[in-house]
Amino acid sequence: MELLNTFIERKNDIWIAFQEHVLLSGIAMAIAIIIAVPLGIALTRNKKLAEPIIGITAIVQTIPSLALLGFMLPIFGIGKPPAIIALTLYALLPILRNTYTGILGVDPALVEAGKGMGMTSRQILWMVELPLSLPIIMAGVRTATVLTIGVAALATFIGAGGLGDLIDRGLRVADKNLILAGAIPAAILAILFDLALRKVEEKVTPKGLKP
Repeated sequence: MELLNTFIERKNDIWIAFQEHVLLSGIAMAIAIIIAVPLGIALTRNKKLAEPIIGITAIVQTIPSLALLGFMLPIFGIGKPPAIIALTLYALLPILRNTYTGILGVDPALVEAGKGMGMTSRQILWMVELPLSLPIIMAGVRTATVLTIGVAALATFIGAGGLGDLIDRGLRVADKNLILAGAIPAAILAILFDLALRKVEEKVTPKGLKP
């Protein structure tokens, strides 16, 4: 009952924080996709660079979230920009790795068949490689999205807002209901995006690749 009252009393705060959380996560994911997918494609054409570049993104992901956000402060100050940059860096690895792995995993015989039909490299990419690797790429996007939504809760510590604001306030005054008022919507948001992207992943999976 106390939790329900907190949700009712704080509904405006929760709604504003929810919108900020979606904005932070959405912008970061959009930027990560725009960077990681073309980069992953490029790395399949230059495999020597793949290991060091993917390795760098993997190292970034091992940095604790608060530490990475802290690194952003002296460079970009406080607010949403440093939070979006940090979230984007965290989202890169799953998308980049899955794009690279997915395209390399396409049956070489299908690529050769495309060449035999007179397709250019660009046509093979758009008509053969990307359609067949899209389910794997989408799996990377789904993983990155859930990760980003979770890490975005920490953006409150550099003044970026989001549902982490409510969690932080609850921790400061030892109010478990206020903590849950931030944590529950964040969890629901992650679950909903995961389910939605899973449906998209199923839709883009060619019939021949479905179990």
